[in-house]
Parts: sequence; C-alpha cells; structure tokens
Amino acid sequence: MDGEEQINLPEGPASDPTQAELAHSIIESLLDHTRVVSDLIALMAQALDQDTTKALTMTPQWQAYLESRRMMERTREEVEKFAETMKAELKQ
Repeated sequence: MDGEEQINLPEGPASDPTQAELAHSIIESLLDHTRVVSDLIALMAQALDQDTTKALTMTPQWQAYLESRRMMERTREEVEKFAETMKAELKQ
C-alpha cells in the first residue's frame, strides 16, 4: 500500500456478515456522496468566469479540496479491497 500502514481489524462484530455489509454500505454511501459533491463543485466552477475561476483555484481551500478528493479516491480503492477481504472471510 505505497508505504502506508496496513490496518488489521480485530475479530468481532466485523466478522458478522450483517455488520460487515452494514459497514460497507455506510462507507460506500459516504464515498458516493463525496463524489456527487465533487461533481457539483466542478459544475459550479464551470459556471464562473475565467478570472474568478483562476482566483478560486489559487486559494488554500481549493488546494485542500483537491487533496481531499485524491484521498477519497484512495479510500474508495481501500473500501473495495476491504469488501473483497470481508467477502472472502465470510465464505470460509
């Protein structure tokens, strides 16, 4: 995972299929919401004139938004891996 620490989840409620499915559903909903908000922000940015857009993209808030968006993409990949791992464990 690109030098990042891997998180080992303890045995317990996450081993229960219902709890694992619920956790996955919650995380997926949050990621989907983040994607929708990102799309809305991009659409709103397109509606601005060129000078305003340029000024907006030079702000620390815009840079923080872009970094957060990158982190959410990595999180989506991690959630997919988590879901695959949970499905494999539940089949055992």
